[in-house]
Amino acid sequence: MERGLYIAASGMIAEQMRQDQLANELANASTPGYKPDRIAQRSFPDLLLSNSATGQVVGPLGTGSYAAREVTDLDPQPLRDTGEPLDLAIAGTGFFGVQTAQGLRYTRDGQFTESAAGTLTDALGNQVLGQNGQPVRVTNGRVAAADVGVFNVTGARKQGDDLFTGAAAGRATGTVRTGALEGSGVDPTKTMVDMMASFRAYEAGQRSIQSIDSTLQRTANEVGSLTGN
Repeated sequence: MERGLYIAASGMIAEQMRQDQLANELANASTPGYKPDRIAQRSFPDLLLSNSATGQVVGPLGTGSYAAREVTDLDPQPLRDTGEPLDLAIAGTGFFGVQTAQGLRYTRDGQFTESAAGTLTDALGNQVLGQNGQPVRVTNGRVAAADVGVFNVTGARKQGDDLFTGAAAGRATGTVRTGALEGSGVDPTKTMVDMMASFRAYEAGQRSIQSIDSTLQRTANEVGSLTGN
């Protein structure tokens, strides 16, 4: 089989993964505390070609690319004032802790509400925890910033769009600010430019496959039309 087909196809698969990631970024451009992902692409190892008759080295041949790993950008983003007493943001490093049905999870999205039981909860109804691991109480529609836990999390891995798993390692250095939310880490303009560049790379792979297919078809037709003397 023509190796060029595999090379072009591998590049298209990698770009499709990148486009899915970029589309998700744009969908979360206004999500408080959202942390964007970055997909690192790598090339497969080159093949070293040589002359089958003489053994002389011809040179390397690329074998395509792949999405090597996905990394989440955890850098803190600027805060914006909302005036809502239950909107919380962390200035600096750290995560809010929330108790989910699957266990303890962490988030930077501080758009919280008050539950019927008078505790602080996230948009999914998960209880927000203090540094002692207990639910945070809401009093007269407000919470004290000091009551809210700011967890230092090692090995943070994204689970969904705004929750993280990881191991808590004490209190982080960030401070809680009430009446504010952290902005999304997505730059919509840059993300749109990246998406267009990825789409062009995907199209280039398509054109390569079409060109190779046309060449193979023409070769097959010409060989089939040859007659012996």
